[in-house]
Amino acid sequence: MALEIDLSGRVALVTGGSRGLGRADALTLARAGADVAIADLLVESEAGSDETDRYGVLATVARTQGLVHTESTADEIRSMGRRSLALRCDVTDREQVDATVARVVGELGSVDILVNNAATLDHVGQFHDQKLELWDRDLRVNLTGSFNCAQAVWPHMRERGWGRIVNMASVAGTLGGFGQASYSTTKAGVLGLTRTLAMEGGRHGITCNAIVPGVIGTEAFHMANEAMNQRIVDRTVLKRPGDPQDVANAIAFLCSDLAAYITGVELNVSGGVELFVF
Repeated sequence: MALEIDLSGRVALVTGGSRGLGRADALTLARAGADVAIADLLVESEAGSDETDRYGVLATVARTQGLVHTESTADEIRSMGRRSLALRCDVTDREQVDATVARVVGELGSVDILVNNAATLDHVGQFHDQKLELWDRDLRVNLTGSFNCAQAVWPHMRERGWGRIVNMASVAGTLGGFGQASYSTTKAGVLGLTRTLAMEGGRHGITCNAIVPGVIGTEAFHMANEAMNQRIVDRTVLKRPGDPQDVANAIAFLCSDLAAYITGVELNVSGGVELFVF
């Protein structure tokens, strides 16, 4: 008997959904039957603000080069017959997060699924050169942002007695990242948050798991140094970068009833980069 992922009747909130992994996640959850709200710092109709510059190079490049697909992704989801919202939200601003969740609940009826995808990764520097402002920024976005969103949806999931939270970690958080002190530290923190939410959520029907991606062929990957990318790819067992869809498929599974007895796990979607490879 074939097993199908069916998220019909569920409402998902995906942060950082304007491109890359977040966009793939949102579209995949919708194809599985969920209504999807997409929250991102960048929204096409509000993409003229230099405020995005303080969130790093990738946000600025996305804004200036038109690599923002928040509203168009919501349109694509609606064309599938699902409901969808495109919402501008800074996950570091708790008032904005609370307002975003309130709007999703008000217009779509609930938040059953949260995918904490919003993150920053746009600088490399050895520890003695780590800039304090970038350390603070990455902590606010990558870790406090996930905390803010999870805590905002928590009461709604508890009330319904059902919830799925998927946090986006990284192999940098499990293996360390040379020249990535702030990124690797915050992603390791995301894993600790995941385990705690899993332990506390279980009695309320809420599961929480972490996806641990390796090198994935997103827009950010293609903007990075080609030689560095190849070194990482060569370290994988599968000898190729992953596809955003690989991550999205894993997330859809974890959000479904097929994964009802899975919580607190770190699911590597990394082509085996975490293994010892000759």
